[in-house]
Amino acid sequence: MSDIMAAGPRAAGSLQRQVTRLSAAGTERAGDAVSIEEPLEIRLSFNDGQSRREQSVAVTMRTPGADEALATGFLAGEAIIGNPADIRRVEHSGPPSLDKGLRNVLRVELEDWVRVDLEKLKRHFYTSSSCGVCGKASLAAIAHEAPPRERSGFSVSGSKLRQLPAALRERQCEFTRTGGLHAAASFDAQGRIRRLHEDIGRHNALDKLVGSCFREGGLSGFGVLLSGRASFELIQKAAMAGVGLVAAIGAPSSLAIELAEQEGITLVGFLKSSGFNLYCHERRVLEA
Repeated sequence: MSDIMAAGPRAAGSLQRQVTRLSAAGTERAGDAVSIEEPLEIRLSFNDGQSRREQSVAVTMRTPGADEALATGFLAGEAIIGNPADIRRVEHSGPPSLDKGLRNVLRVELEDWVRVDLEKLKRHFYTSSSCGVCGKASLAAIAHEAPPRERSGFSVSGSKLRQLPAALRERQCEFTRTGGLHAAASFDAQGRIRRLHEDIGRHNALDKLVGSCFREGGLSGFGVLLSGRASFELIQKAAMAGVGLVAAIGAPSSLAIELAEQEGITLVGFLKSSGFNLYCHERRVLEA
């Protein structure tokens, strides 16, 4: 990853709407910036051993922008691809939407050697706390699917961690405008934010971050900062990306803690300028 801090490609972020604003001072008509939410269909073109075929594998509601990074991060997190060479071409397809001019289908063409397990892709994606999957079965699945990786040697001081919430907020351009987007950022051992992506979906923001770093050596040498809570699916994506430390502004879930403990990930929650909670693998936070 470049030594120069990058914010990632700017999302198509927001649009202006007229609203009626009520306050103690009275009622007025005013403009309001609203976060854009649009579907993105990810289609795979791959060799099934006999011929090339094309298959829709996912539809996600996202903030337009960095769609290629989003698809790359998603496919890496699902262990469909293992390295950048697996991807031959990525391109938007289909006609643009009539109202916004956006293309909401992304076609990812894989190299002939990549084998795609469509039955595996039909499993439940852990994007909802009410999906009904068994917690222990979920942990076992991730332990089986996570690729072999060296344990990250990344570490950071507690004082640097406490500076991150303010630094994140300064760089959340679209959140400042709309108040409606989540963020995922990478940071180095000096507590400097190196790359940031925003999206209306917290899992999409992390997929964009993972995908944008995929061709540059990944995230194993960095920490990951989340603007909200740390849920199971976010720790799952961090584990698949080889991340050693995840810090969240909000709370972690019980299953997120179990998965972080299992995968050797240092998990920080309730991060703010005055302090934070350490849930497991404390060795990467130097004061601990």
